[in-house]
Parts: sequence; structure tokens; C-alpha cells
Amino acid sequence: MKEPEAPANHEVVRTRGGALAMRSLDAGEVMHPGVGPLVEAEQLYVRQSRLAERLLTSSTLVLFDVGLGAGSNALAARAASERAPAGAGRLQLVSFERDLGALRLALETPAAFGIDAEAADAARALLAHGRHDTPRTTWRLEPGDVREAMERVAERADVVYWDPFSPRANPTLWTIAAFAAIRRAAGPRCTLFTYSASTATRVALLLAGWAVGVGDAIGDKAHTTAAAAEPADLACPLERAWLTRLGRADAPLPADAPADAAARAAAAPQLR
Repeated sequence: MKEPEAPANHEVVRTRGGALAMRSLDAGEVMHPGVGPLVEAEQLYVRQSRLAERLLTSSTLVLFDVGLGAGSNALAARAASERAPAGAGRLQLVSFERDLGALRLALETPAAFGIDAEAADAARALLAHGRHDTPRTTWRLEPGDVREAMERVAERADVVYWDPFSPRANPTLWTIAAFAAIRRAAGPRCTLFTYSASTATRVALLLAGWAVGVGDAIGDKAHTTAAAAEPADLACPLERAWLTRLGRADAPLPADAPADAAARAAAAPQLR
């Protein structure tokens, strides 16, 4: 089956490190701009979430991939599931995306983006039918507005990869309301990982009911952000000293922060 022509709202570029990546002309941003999509997907998302280990101790593991983009995070997670040993749990991978142009463009030259033939067939089936299944992995697409899609999904997430465009380009997905929506969709031991290390993102997560920690470094980022339903599941929780930055008059806060956001963040159970 012939793939639909890729819309002209994305282009292939090289990152600062020389890797190929996708740039959205609408958002004016490059996906995975530092070390490139393959390294970031593996190190920041798959490895940090301990996906392979969690599959060994689960009958089914539900992963919400928020911001499918060109498919790098989802395909890296799917690859980890496909190579898991017999007896490992099944991966239920749910990708959320409103603009499928980046994935369509990546599939025009899949090898350039590290997508092998089997994975490319899976991605094409996802685009054509909204779903692809193997004995190890179910991959499903939830198109359209992410917050609306999360409300209609029945599964509860065990892992979340939060990778939409930045607050400048996609402000509604970096608010307290957005992180509260994914918190409602999270299972009791859910963990969330994102490239952002901003104060506003961490405050939004705290006020949405997440325990928040420091995520792994990647490329020129000294740290990122991890969050969890249970504080005990954080490798490196935020310390109370982090709150001092909220005392500044110019402290960055999420767009929907209440007037007492700093006081509420300070009262988060993990920081007591």
C-alpha cells in the first residue's frame, strides 16, 4: 500500500551533534535537537524508565507515548519489547499525536532514522489502521488532542514518555491541568519522564499530584525530569533546597498556576 504524501510542514535537518532529526515548520522546533532522536529515545526514555526490567516483572505493561512525532521513542520502546525474552510481559504501547506528518516523512527514508524494515511495516500499519500487533507488543494510535484522547483511553499507564513540543509551541500540554489529566490516567506505580528540567514544568507536576525528581543528563542538558505516582519510585527526588528558587519574584511558573503556587509546591508530601 502506497504511503500518503508527507505534508510540507516538516523537514529533515541535522542536529548540533550531526544526527538526523525532524523539524516542525509549524512549531519552529527540532525534535530531539541535541544528541538526536535515536540516542535520546534510548537513553532518556527507554533506559531511564527501566522498560526492559519492568517487562520482566509484569504480565502487561502499559506505556503512554505522548508526542509520537517521528516515532523515535515509540519505536525504541517497541524494540525493547520485541527483544524481551520468553515469559516477559506484553507491552501495550499507546501513542498520542495530532500531527502525523513527521512519522510519514521519516518513513520515506526509514534507514536514515534507524527504522528497520519490520519496524517500518509496523509504523505504516499504525498510520493506515491505527494499530499494529505482534505476539509481544500491541501498538495503538490515539490521534487528535492529547488531553481529549487521554479521557477516552481505558488503560491506566504504568510508564509515560512526555515528549511534546515546548511550552512556547504547545503551551496547553505543560500546564497543571495537563499533568493532572495524565495523573488521573496513571496506575499506582506509574513513572513519567520528560526532557524538560524547567522550574515551571516541575511545579506543574507537583501541583498535579506527582512526586518529582531529577532525571538523567542527556547531551548538553545537565538534567531532565522524572516523576512518579509513588515517591519511592524516584531515583533522585527533588530536595527541599530546590524550593528556594520559587521565592524569587521572577520564578517561572506554569500558565495556570494559582496565586499560592509556591506555597502549595512547598507542601507537597515528598518535600516535607
